[in-house]
Amino acid sequence: MADSPQPERVIESRRLYDGRIMAIRLDTVELAKGGQATREIVEHAPVVAIVPVDENGDVLMVKQYRLAAGGVMLEVPAGLVDEGEELEAAAQRELQEETGYRASHLERLAGFFVSPGFCTEFIHVFLALGLEESSLDADDDEDIVLERVPLATAVHLIKEGAIRDAKSIVGILMARDMLAP
Repeated sequence: MADSPQPERVIESRRLYDGRIMAIRLDTVELAKGGQATREIVEHAPVVAIVPVDENGDVLMVKQYRLAAGGVMLEVPAGLVDEGEELEAAAQRELQEETGYRASHLERLAGFFVSPGFCTEFIHVFLALGLEESSLDADDDEDIVLERVPLATAVHLIKEGAIRDAKSIVGILMARDMLAP
């Protein structure tokens, strides 16, 4: 078995920015092979993403404008996990806020770092089944349109490049595999 890379030791850490959903820090690290390097780190709270599939096999997806992407995106519902909140509770809350439904069954599909070279954001992906109407008030800063997409069509939209965000791609493909006969 090959040796594992050695961890870097943080010598100094400087906070550059504290925002509502992220913070940025600049770390000076000591490298295992000697010398030092600078690491720019974006700190981000954990996120839940939900693939809600109804009794007809449709995925409840949301359309919303994303400034960073420069356009409207078709995505699975997702949002931040509040401090101290259980992952399943966060998934149910986000599902209700963004789609107006609650799930009788949640199953964890996957978890992944968005971009581990510089960001701490980790997304927990859930499959939601047994959907029943149960809405919570949406966040004030969100303009969301609900769209039902057959699961097979969602997979096709990934292949066409119409669904372009990682959490939706991972979630939809894993849901397809989990629900395949």
